[in-house]
Amino acid sequence: MSVLTDILTEKCPKCGKGKVFAEKGNIFLFRLPKMNSNCSNCNHKFEKEPGYFFGSMFVSYALVFAEMVVFFLIVNQFVESYLTIVVLIGILSVLLSTFNFRLSRMLWIYMLDGKNKQL
Repeated sequence: MSVLTDILTEKCPKCGKGKVFAEKGNIFLFRLPKMNSNCSNCNHKFEKEPGYFFGSMFVSYALVFAEMVVFFLIVNQFVESYLTIVVLIGILSVLLSTFNFRLSRMLWIYMLDGKNKQL
């Protein structure tokens, strides 16, 4: 359970104490999340090489797709117009964009660089 907690609280994959993100970002203020380059606790480098987080785009795509499917299945029970559902899905994806950005990078870091903790 601690790996899941560390991912959701955006802790360092090696020590579990330092923060990965310096700023969470805000879609309403047009600010993207900003990552720390190194862990403040153990000095672990988060981005190993240029393009390291390229694969996190695919994780983000799968995450957004899953969110859209679940949202569609729920909203489809209450709204009959598919155009309205598409607009609502678009709004949802914009509102969750900074959260998905951070979560996909955290999942990517833990898949490739996480320590061996028990789930």
